[in-house]
Amino acid sequence: MFLTDVDGVLTDGSLVYGNNGMEIKLFNATDGIGMVLLNLVHIKTGIITAKYSQATEKRAKEMGVNEVYQGILNKKEVLGKLLKKYKLLSEEIAYIGDDLADFPLLKKVGFPATVPNAAAEIKKVSIYVTKTPGGKGAVREVATLILKSQRKYEKAIKIFFEQIQTLKSENKK
Repeated sequence: MFLTDVDGVLTDGSLVYGNNGMEIKLFNATDGIGMVLLNLVHIKTGIITAKYSQATEKRAKEMGVNEVYQGILNKKEVLGKLLKKYKLLSEEIAYIGDDLADFPLLKKVGFPATVPNAAAEIKKVSIYVTKTPGGKGAVREVATLILKSQRKYEKAIKIFFEQIQTLKSENKK
């Protein structure tokens, strides 16, 4: 299972508010494809974030994320629920986070990852620091790394292109 934080990982961590006070988040399209590719080869995906946002809810749905937990301060507790639900071991979980709220979860998972601008404490407990900054494709980088390490990347790409061809054929009808 692949889990990720939002602010600072799926976004660059900026908080933008419109005139009406509504929060605006900028997501990177390539991160979404990374999540889709994981799902295509039956790697479950999830978001665990301390902040609630309608934008996160919408983006998660677009990416086909299996589990979305927002407004969560104790992320380690959610991990326990997911391990039980999917009958997984903590070693079978990858998580990418960037700040102190992610620390307990990163210490528990099998593949703790972070972004270059993460807090120093987070970098210390992570075994992988992305080359790509948060909000600029870091999730896609880790997704690709996981898929390639499990020799599932080519299969995911093949399925992805097959689905695109099917959609093109259906749209022509």
